[in-house]
Amino acid sequence: MTETPQAERLAGKSVIVAGAATGIGAASARRLAAEGARVVVGDIDLPGAEAVAEAIIGEGGQAVPVRVDIADEASVRALVETAVDAYGGLDGAHVNAGAMQLLPGDTDVVDMDLAVWDGIMAVNLRGHMLVARHVVPRLLAGGGGALVHTSSDAAFVGEPTRPAYAATKAGINALVRHVASRWGREGVRANAIAPGLVLTDRVRESASEELKRKLLRGTPSPRLGEPADIAAMTAVLLSDAASWVNGQVLSVDGGTVMR
Repeated sequence: MTETPQAERLAGKSVIVAGAATGIGAASARRLAAEGARVVVGDIDLPGAEAVAEAIIGEGGQAVPVRVDIADEASVRALVETAVDAYGGLDGAHVNAGAMQLLPGDTDVVDMDLAVWDGIMAVNLRGHMLVARHVVPRLLAGGGGALVHTSSDAAFVGEPTRPAYAATKAGINALVRHVASRWGREGVRANAIAPGLVLTDRVRESASEELKRKLLRGTPSPRLGEPADIAAMTAVLLSDAASWVNGQVLSVDGGTVMR
């Protein structure tokens, strides 16, 4: 079971979750709100973002839904400005958005359509950079804050498919180290979470029971991951409890990857 939310840990903090309509991002937004954060729920799927924001408000939290395409700089800028306008500043962000719809075409570097490679790069890496580009100045203006990016175990292991996905996740790991080393002394922290297989609704629908059993056999854990597992670590990393954690890539995968 994941840690119980601590209602005061993020009290008064304003945070953005980019890619928050479903799965890990939705769980993160709700967890951060449960711990007292005021949340901007960003996603390219506006109805999905609105549903998550409504759920947060219904649970007694504060949330504002925003449509954002993190591959578009003007859209990212508007997302950050919305947070500042709504809450008077910005204390953190969880950058979770990814081009999941392109993954079936992420086959191998010989056969894949270059448009698939470019599309995944545009969202999974360039988009994460754009969010950092516009969030960091706001964190500096407020005296510091934290960024959390969703990476993946795919950054560490070789796979016969998904080269674009893996390359972007390795790039995210480099990005957080850059931000941490460049602005750490000014109070900005940047870390990444590298999940293993997480049983989001999408995965539950698409992964066969045989595949789930195979993956479970490959981990020293009695279960596969849940979105709540990643959300719990996100809450820690965005809180002052992690004030001495910077530039790290933390595997939250039941021990599948041990480094």
